[in-house]
Amino acid sequence: MLELSNIDVAYGNIQALHGIDLIARPGEITAVLGANGAGKSSLLKSVAGLAPITGGSVKVDGQDLTRMPTHVRAGQGLSLAMEGRRLFRGLTVEENLSLAWSFGPRRTPFAQAVEQVYAAFPILKERRLGKSGMLSGGQQQMLILSSVTIREPRYMLLDEPSLGLAPIIVQQIFDFITEYSQARKTTVVIAEQMASMALKVAHHGYVLRHGKVVMQGTAEELKQADVINQLSAAYL
Repeated sequence: MLELSNIDVAYGNIQALHGIDLIARPGEITAVLGANGAGKSSLLKSVAGLAPITGGSVKVDGQDLTRMPTHVRAGQGLSLAMEGRRLFRGLTVEENLSLAWSFGPRRTPFAQAVEQVYAAFPILKERRLGKSGMLSGGQQQMLILSSVTIREPRYMLLDEPSLGLAPIIVQQIFDFITEYSQARKTTVVIAEQMASMALKVAHHGYVLRHGKVVMQGTAEELKQADVINQLSAAYL
């Protein structure tokens, strides 16, 4: 289980998160919702060790990771896919996957792991020798998800996986996330602006505004509270 207790994050004089409490359970998807600037990315980065935590604690299965460096957290089974399709664009699809697989502990030999990727996303097999920078936006997002999952993490943090994608690709991405989490009991935290899609797959959700949790509950409770329309109105 992933537990955030009273987390504060500050960048110099700018306070990004204020006293965040969050619990994400194994085999479940937790949605973190909010408009741009709400603090979603900072929350995920605080878990991964990329944001400056100034108060509170991050625990995984009861182990305090708050002061541990990023690479140690990765060794504990944490994987983060940051917003913006951050790939090694000059490397091929398979070279990106090999690099991701080689970072930290591996549960499966690369040949087996990469075939699992290609079974989930056949287009990546077709494009495996092509430069990742030449992929479409949807294909790049498939590669990013595959780079995150190829080491079979216990905790998967995804920042805006739907951003800029066509609806049919978004559905495919979220289907993969759901099936992966259920099959491996992976704890998934998704930061999303697209609340409607996130709440379709999530078990629980947290709504952020100005770095604070302003609402939380089961996905059904948040839908009944009209969170989807409230957030949609905030983007307009």
